[in-house]
Amino acid sequence: MAPTIALVDDDQNILASLSAALEDEGYSVDTYGDGVEALDGIGRKPVDLAILDIKMPRMDGMELLGNLRAKNDLPVIFLTSKDDEVDEVMGLRMGADDYIKKPFSQRLLLERINALLRRQELAGEDRSKSDVLRRGDLMLDRSRHLCTWKDGEVNLTVTEFLLVEALARRPGHVKNRDQLIDAAYGEHIYVDDRTIDSHIKRLRRKFKSVDDDFAEIETLYGVGYRYRGT
Repeated sequence: MAPTIALVDDDQNILASLSAALEDEGYSVDTYGDGVEALDGIGRKPVDLAILDIKMPRMDGMELLGNLRAKNDLPVIFLTSKDDEVDEVMGLRMGADDYIKKPFSQRLLLERINALLRRQELAGEDRSKSDVLRRGDLMLDRSRHLCTWKDGEVNLTVTEFLLVEALARRPGHVKNRDQLIDAAYGEHIYVDDRTIDSHIKRLRRKFKSVDDDFAEIETLYGVGYRYRGT
């Protein structure tokens, strides 16, 4: 069955052109004109990925993302206006997996969608096999997409899970931002360095919500990040 994508934007031209392009690529598309309509529709008919405009009437993309994240971890891509840098950062900190600035290349968006869905698919493969990584108080179970710290569950998006895994697999080794981008998004996908920084900040907040003393992810300014644990 073809993956289903929720496309949420108050611009009818974008809804029409982008839904047609996605359907040409074999996706099933549900379109919504604002956040309230989308929240209700996605609640009744779950999707595999959501593309959200940030600025919309009634309920904007930020509020919609917050409501979606309270219920599930489906991949989310934000569409942002050209100069909305603050919105981009806030969206990533709230748990969006990616963002693309308007006006955007439909081909670029399709590449990002394919990458996110492929990562989601890989995360769900071989569930019968145990693929557990333990680093001290950290436990990552790829087969169940489960992360715990000191036995407390840490709810991570697919992007966040892959970032923690990339760091924790080689404790003490520094990963620069390009290496983390490749780990989380795959090669040949361009993502701004700030995207990784925003994901790391959100990761730290999530772990600190379980343990105030969490400090395993270190920043080496001008170099990258590393995981301290052994």
